[in-house]
Amino acid sequence: MIEVENVTKEFGLIKVLDGISFSVQKGQVVGLLGPNGAGKTTLIRILTCFLPPSTGVAKVCGMDVTSHSLDIRRKIGYFPERVPLYVDMRVKDFLLFVAEVKGVKRRDRKKVISEAIELCSLNHMVNRIIGNLSKGYRQRVGLAQALIKQPEVLILDEPTIGLDPEQVIEIRKLIKDLAGERTILLSSHILSEVSLLCSKIIIVDKGRTIACDTPENLGTLLQGDIVTKVQIEGDRRLITRELEKVKGVFKVSAQEKKADDTSEYLIKSDKSLDFCKELSALAIKNAWILREVQTLKLSLEDIFLSLIAQEEDMKLKQ
Repeated sequence: MIEVENVTKEFGLIKVLDGISFSVQKGQVVGLLGPNGAGKTTLIRILTCFLPPSTGVAKVCGMDVTSHSLDIRRKIGYFPERVPLYVDMRVKDFLLFVAEVKGVKRRDRKKVISEAIELCSLNHMVNRIIGNLSKGYRQRVGLAQALIKQPEVLILDEPTIGLDPEQVIEIRKLIKDLAGERTILLSSHILSEVSLLCSKIIIVDKGRTIACDTPENLGTLLQGDIVTKVQIEGDRRLITRELEKVKGVFKVSAQEKKADDTSEYLIKSDKSLDFCKELSALAIKNAWILREVQTLKLSLEDIFLSLIAQEEDMKLKQ
């Protein structure tokens, strides 16, 4: 649904995008991450046909952004970071105006507006003047206008910014419900939000794509040694000694003691070792009682910071 191939964007002598490439398949929810100044907003403006690329190809719904700008705009819903709203209009009048601009047929307008209002929980606000709404409800109006005409592709730039915790949960649920029906590209600075909502993550820095994969695959790629947390009932010294004998285990750290005779251990091992299999064999052999086994994975924050740091190191070496 979205294809970006070697796209660059230059403003005079400043190159904001430098050969970005990625693709988004139908029904995917994809997160777009990057530090401030990475080029995310410029990329979004190209995909929503506000700006043309300097070089490269960008397609949305199979159409090129440079030659089918109006056709693409009819098929997408766009939620910009700063939603341009007519603050002197009532909510229902604004959404009617948006429906007219998007070319919704007169007989269908009432239905599509009602659907957008229902999805964004704006039923009790339809007669309110937009300028009198809280920032959270203005965000909802912005999201409602993006949903008018049931677009095939939704491009959302910081959709939960300024919302209270309850509203954030509601908007996230809405985005989850839309997944599968629509293709969604979500730009956000809230890494936990991206981790919850997105099946694929694109990380950009200094105008270049530095990662494009699932959170799990990115974590596996960056994860060097594996760290496993286990709780075992038994003699701490004996258990530690037996664990250290396993080939491929580099370090065993006994943590705090739990209830009864149970202790917690952190085991650092080579990622090629099937440590859980080795642990099961040891537990059977020594009649250990396993209370918990958990492989510790990199958080999205760890992945993001690691990739940005790697990119900086590469720049310095060049």
